[in-house]
Amino acid sequence: MLTVDFSRFPLAPGDRVLDLGCGAGRHAFECYRRGARVVALDRNAEEIREVAKWFAAMKEAGEAPVGAEATAMEGDALALPFPDDSFDAVIISEVMEHIPDDKGVLAEMVRVLRPGGRIAVTVPRYGPEKVCWALSDAYHEVEGGHIRIYRAGELLAKMRGAGLRPYGTHHAHALHSPYWWLKCAFGVNRDGDDAALPVRAYHKLLVWDIMKKPLATRLAEELLNPVMGKSFVAYATKPHLPAGAVSGQGTA
Repeated sequence: MLTVDFSRFPLAPGDRVLDLGCGAGRHAFECYRRGARVVALDRNAEEIREVAKWFAAMKEAGEAPVGAEATAMEGDALALPFPDDSFDAVIISEVMEHIPDDKGVLAEMVRVLRPGGRIAVTVPRYGPEKVCWALSDAYHEVEGGHIRIYRAGELLAKMRGAGLRPYGTHHAHALHSPYWWLKCAFGVNRDGDDAALPVRAYHKLLVWDIMKKPLATRLAEELLNPVMGKSFVAYATKPHLPAGAVSGQGTA
């Protein structure tokens, strides 16, 4: 299930892409399939091991084009182990709401992105997220949980403040908002067979939708995304530097 819309975030074969805070790797895998040279970075060692296994399996199955490359590695989003201007594109999906120093993360992303490169940022949308916080303290008052809720204008202002030029936004995953509201209402920590019946039933619907991709739910989500999409997605470019300027100045 992708949050980034690659029709708005085009990649060319051979592009070097950083998936920052990659988690289970969903966006990194899609970039790899599109022929990119992907680095999937996360601080969670267990998830990185799993992502590396999936990269190897994809290569073995021939899912990635010739020339595509994929690396999974542990790392700190506030101290990226890459030189300035290392990547053609950077994705950070559902990560910034977890990090106290979000401006520092933006600065690091801008530093490693080449002039003219693109960034995609996704965060939980303000309205649906406020409902989750109202229904359940456990949803956000956990170690490593969500520490802020972004309004769209706030996120875009921070991106501009980091030197980026936003060029597009949208909302995604409207059908997932009710699932999280149900989770929060019936017990966010109750999973699997222990989850309440409405939560289990709605989860089955989501799995069916992801696997089958029926036209009816695709159209329904497209109509509902502007109203109750779970995620807010923003796209931006790093401007080309004026003649004589030094790359990386003012972004670290």
